[in-house]
Amino acid sequence: SAVTFPNKISTEQQSLMLVKRLLAVAVSCITYLRGIFPESAYGTRYMDDVCVKILREDKNCPGSTQLVKWMLGCYDALQKKYVSPQYHLAVLSVYTHPEDPQTITECYHFKFKYTQQGPLLDFSSKDKRNDSTITCADTKKASILLIRKIYVLMQNLSPLPDDVCLTMKLFYYDEVTPSDYQPPGFKEGECEGMIFEGEPMYLNVGEVPTPFHMLKVKVTTEKQRMENLDKSILKHGETNTPHQLLRVDRDDPEE
Repeated sequence: SAVTFPNKISTEQQSLMLVKRLLAVAVSCITYLRGIFPESAYGTRYMDDVCVKILREDKNCPGSTQLVKWMLGCYDALQKKYVSPQYHLAVLSVYTHPEDPQTITECYHFKFKYTQQGPLLDFSSKDKRNDSTITCADTKKASILLIRKIYVLMQNLSPLPDDVCLTMKLFYYDEVTPSDYQPPGFKEGECEGMIFEGEPMYLNVGEVPTPFHMLKVKVTTEKQRMENLDKSILKHGETNTPHQLLRVDRDDPEE
């Protein structure tokens, strides 16, 4: 069925449902366009007039089934508000040496903020008034733009190596998360530093605000994979033209 936008987002649950759908669409688009899983692992859906591929459990593709389980684990942690907004909700990493998952060649950061109490005012832009609330139209426009940005970037990057592996990490609030909590599909891990294979390039892809949540998507990739990328795609700040979409992430004060 279509990935529909609600007519209003008046409750935190409505906002959470939309955020879950956006996370699923983003992860699906990334893995589809990077050629990580076969065509059979995806179904076709429509988000407004934008055609998207959605990952599904495919008995012939154990990797897609595993990633679906990770997504459900992300949903569980997000719903319980255990995920730390100081870090990323999830980091989906691509690596090429099965025995060395800490040395990565590309990764995708999904960062969330959410309110503990009541609706959130617009914190997506320093240029807007602090008392301006986020409308459904704002959220819908930002959602479609985010997916289009992902498509533009993924279609323009040079291909990944033929054989790659995936890993996903979640980061929690120590103060509120039970010490024995692990969502479905995850196990306790150490927060080891990751080594990037090659020279990394950091990109802000986009963000989607709702009255209760904020989703930000960032990508780190090998700089050489961007050599064929049209330089007009990379801009410091947002523009209205469809191809000038991505910002080089040079200095995020929150990181």
